[in-house]
Amino acid sequence: MPEYSLGDRTPKIHPNAYVHPSAVIIGDVTIGPEASVWPCAVLRGDYGRIEIGARTSVQDGSVIHATEELSTTVGCDCVIGHLVHLEGCTVEDECLIGSNSVVLHAVVVRRHGFVAASAVLTGGQEVPSGARAQGVPARIVEGRAHTNAIVEGAEMYRKMAARYAKELVEIP
Repeated sequence: MPEYSLGDRTPKIHPNAYVHPSAVIIGDVTIGPEASVWPCAVLRGDYGRIEIGARTSVQDGSVIHATEELSTTVGCDCVIGHLVHLEGCTVEDECLIGSNSVVLHAVVVRRHGFVAASAVLTGGQEVPSGARAQGVPARIVEGRAHTNAIVEGAEMYRKMAARYAKELVEIP
């Protein structure tokens, strides 16, 4: 796995985390226990801090960045779908960020929040607990998050990461 320090910014990856060999981790990035970072994901903490909580999965092709002013924080037991872009936002525990969605500066996704696939959230929007954000630009639909699916998805990726850590072998 390409892991890089940038000046005095050095990644901190928990020994029980799984980071796929093609993921790229740069700078001030912290990855918690049993978290997983999948193929071609890029976590770039060059200007600001990125924190990924325990048992959270960052799926294939996602890009997580921060600004000098705004860290990017993802809580525990979250599912960050394929091709997601997170930058300068906060995602609390047990959230699902759907594939191809964009969550930008000062957005807060509260616990059990759900961001639908391809949604775009900008400018400090807030997704309340149990609500779903959908569309471009995103609008909030109260009470439409699928909490059980979020928890089940996080658990599935935790198990898959354990399998990959034991069984993945590069073929020369």
